[in-house]
Amino acid sequence: MPKLIPDNDQQVTDGVNLLISILIRYPEITSISFDPQTHILRQNFMLSGIPSKIEFAKVRKVLLDSIAVYHTIEGINDKTVDIQLSEYDTVAMLHIVQDVRTLSKGEIALTIALLKEHFRSSLIIETSEAFLEEELYLQDELIDNMLNNATRNNSGRRLVGIREDGRVIVYNK
Repeated sequence: MPKLIPDNDQQVTDGVNLLISILIRYPEITSISFDPQTHILRQNFMLSGIPSKIEFAKVRKVLLDSIAVYHTIEGINDKTVDIQLSEYDTVAMLHIVQDVRTLSKGEIALTIALLKEHFRSSLIIETSEAFLEEELYLQDELIDNMLNNATRNNSGRRLVGIREDGRVIVYNK
């Protein structure tokens, strides 16, 4: 007889699958976290070198304006977006914080395209084996489904996904 998964375990599984799918699909994302209580998804991007305050302010404005236009086109009124920069010795970490209830695969793709355009040589991208177009399409479909599931669930554990030596690791916090 099949074993039924308790609702809370299914919510954790959905969150884990969401983080894994995003990290596999977008090698530009260094790490990601999801808090199902607040519906906040935090994407982290590593930059080699530290952008100037003026350069970061410019990129931040372009990102926020572009996301605002995207939300207007998609008819999204309630939105939470914050972009921060943490500086370390010779690298920087760009943090994009968004409400998963208004986040879409298209918005993630737009954000990454803009980051690649503005931080061409400094955006650290994990190199891994090339994925076939069908595999990327499957990840896109999974991301859409998991984002929809995440908007309905507000319980469960906070999850963190990271890249390490070509692997994706997700743990609860």
